[in-house]
Amino acid sequence: MDTAKGRVWVLGDNVDTDVIYPGKYLPIIVPEEMALHALEGIDPQFPSRLKHGDIIVAGSNFGCGSSREQAATCLKAAGVAAVVAGSYSRIFFRNALNQGLALVESKECRTRVKEGDTITIDFGRGKILLSDGDISFESLAPFLMQILEAGGLIEHTKKKIAGGK
Repeated sequence: MDTAKGRVWVLGDNVDTDVIYPGKYLPIIVPEEMALHALEGIDPQFPSRLKHGDIIVAGSNFGCGSSREQAATCLKAAGVAAVVAGSYSRIFFRNALNQGLALVESKECRTRVKEGDTITIDFGRGKILLSDGDISFESLAPFLMQILEAGGLIEHTKKKIAGGK
């Protein structure tokens, strides 16, 4: 995973796991079905507007609330290319990486983009490329990038067991 380019959806602070993936859908375990409810707690029409490759840009404390891994799973299954947020809840951060959902931490990005903009994230260079200049961010550690590139922790582990790098 070198870059992600996509349309931006701008969200606020404290986007919790219950609005990312509402609790009433917890019995659903098929990721493709879970994707049909991604961010429905913010807007019931959101899942139908979300397209493969879109990028979520949010404020601080993204993924707060319960520890449900389904919040990260539904975003990944919906085709979200990455989430850029000012900060993340620790458990969401780990769940997202485990699911293979790319995360970038940037407080500045939300103030510089508007909904519908197209941005490019260069993970290797630690840059978010905007029409009016770049924003630098601290890249994830190499071992975390390996997990993302493999598609998540389970796929990364399978690869390691099979003798791959």
